[in-house]
Amino acid sequence: MFYVNSRAIIERISNQETEIVIQCRTKINEPLKIELPGGRIEPFESLTDALKREVKEETGLDIYEIEGEDTRIDTVGINSNFEVECIRPFAAYQTIKGPIDSVGYYFRCKAEGVLVPTGDETTNIKWINLRELNKLINDDPMQFSDVDRAGILYYLKQSLEGNY
Repeated sequence: MFYVNSRAIIERISNQETEIVIQCRTKINEPLKIELPGGRIEPFESLTDALKREVKEETGLDIYEIEGEDTRIDTVGINSNFEVECIRPFAAYQTIKGPIDSVGYYFRCKAEGVLVPTGDETTNIKWINLRELNKLINDDPMQFSDVDRAGILYYLKQSLEGNY
């Protein structure tokens, strides 16, 4: 099996600090793991449409801004039998070992609304500041989902650059 995912790094400023949304995935017979909102795209679904759908299902939030969305180009109207989109994500990942092969794209975004207590296979949905997130992942990286561990480390490296 091979999956393609669209994942959200939802940011806001609170008390002069950047915060992002994290959650725990609640899948039967699997331990709770901290992750970012997002998931598999449906066949022929755009990356940004999948991102908005997954975030709404999992967190209750509505995305209103996606970094890089202004770079989006598509071929709609050129050949009605074959359409493609191209967009610049914040980061991309590819599994290089593990039980499931997947590729995914991280998008930094902003959202509005109120976090739900539990979403579609998610719980413990909350805002966390980057200092706390950095401590959590450095203290115990295994509490994070296998897929998002590298994405979170990449995001923290880009965002903190050692200054926190």
